[in-house]
Amino acid sequence: METNAQKRWLALYILCLGDIMIVLDSTIVNVALPSIRADLGFSQASLAWVVNAYLLTFGGFLLLGGRLGDLYGQRRLFLIGIVLFTSASLACGLAGSQEFLIGARAVQGLGGAIVSVVVLSLIMIMFTEPAERAKAMGVVGFVLSGGGTAGVLLGGVLTDVLSWHWIFLVNIPVGVAVFALCVILLPADGKRADERPSLDVAGAVTVTAALMLATYAIVNGNETGWTSGETLGLLAGAAVLLAVFLTIESRVSSPLMPLGLFRFRNLSTANAIGVLMAAAMFGWFFFSALYLQQVLGYSPLEVGLAFLPSTLVWGASSLAVSDKLIVRYGIKVPMIAGLLLFVIGLLLFARAPVDGSFALDVLPGMILLGFAGGITFNPILMAAMGDVSPTEAGLASGIVNTAFMMGGALGLAVLASLAASRTDSGLASGDATAAALNSGFHAAFLGGAAFAVVGAVLAAVLLHPTAAPAHGEGAATADQAGGEGLPEEQGAAAR
Repeated sequence: METNAQKRWLALYILCLGDIMIVLDSTIVNVALPSIRADLGFSQASLAWVVNAYLLTFGGFLLLGGRLGDLYGQRRLFLIGIVLFTSASLACGLAGSQEFLIGARAVQGLGGAIVSVVVLSLIMIMFTEPAERAKAMGVVGFVLSGGGTAGVLLGGVLTDVLSWHWIFLVNIPVGVAVFALCVILLPADGKRADERPSLDVAGAVTVTAALMLATYAIVNGNETGWTSGETLGLLAGAAVLLAVFLTIESRVSSPLMPLGLFRFRNLSTANAIGVLMAAAMFGWFFFSALYLQQVLGYSPLEVGLAFLPSTLVWGASSLAVSDKLIVRYGIKVPMIAGLLLFVIGLLLFARAPVDGSFALDVLPGMILLGFAGGITFNPILMAAMGDVSPTEAGLASGIVNTAFMMGGALGLAVLASLAASRTDSGLASGDATAAALNSGFHAAFLGGAAFAVVGAVLAAVLLHPTAAPAHGEGAATADQAGGEGLPEEQGAAAR
């Protein structure tokens, strides 16, 4: 028994090692973009595709990747995702042309989407006891918190000391090790091929196309204009495809996404909160970095170091505090407390002056926001995934990952427009550049705080307080989502 427990935890650490490659990749490339542009001759416009190609396939395939794990086995899909991501990283590192690098980045995004969603569903399946599950999710929170900052630091070091190629090549030994160890440690997939429902191909095509169109429209909205024909056309196309997808799902016998899932109140509420939290969090990351660089004059490396306290606090609270709060108070109280801390931290940044100091005007907000992320992230994941059966854990993971990504991208786009409008007004009024920029950043921080307030209200009003039951211990399937088969109290909450 002890050996099985040790094997589970070792498997968790290896899964997190695979996941951290994906998290690192979200920031490590940004540092190297000037070097990539100079080496491969990108224009400023075409350089954006080094990032966009990854985002399009990553955002587009999150939902499908999670469902494929449910249908064909989480272990199998995780190994496929690692192979795709590692192979594409090698291709990126060896790229000698713009087209080759962009194509390889698209494959990287596909592999990253599969790994991201399958990791969460594997954890929900391997750790069925609530306290263990909360602790395991805390480890994941630690990985996610440190990955972004580590990417900035590692990207700068590798690009300066070696070359931009090594920001991709560094993934190769990690990917090979993760694959080999996971072959040994991950539990075998349960379903035989003849027991699997058929894949809803029409649903898969329409929802993936809808998400890719929406992702592209959002990441390019500020550049092309939110009221431009291109942006509105892409968003309209995404909406039409999503409507077609929902129609298909209501009619096919084996839907890609059983619509009954959304009768689970905690799942639906947690995803809405995830959108709002991601919007606030992305706003904090983006605009605090701009404040440090453009107002206080920090170098990129100094910005990375300035985020280190929040990363350490986030990691420590994820590992040592979050699981204990969930076990003692359930998922509702820590979630509300964390979102309110997000509000306070963002309000502190919204008063940071042009001549601010790190100790007085940056560090307090960083510490508060790090603690907020550490205690909020895990209960959202557990609320979004805890009520579904093991056969739908991948789908639930895909939904919550999509909510985080779309919420972050859309929230950042809204806040960037708000900041730009306020900055332009300040410049038109004769303010100095730094003061006008800072005024815009203040508006963005206030907007992020508003997102977090709405999230806290939703959690307080709609979320059921009990920590999610373990899989196989009364958890209902989507077909029972109206409450049948649930304990009486949870059935009422689901309805």
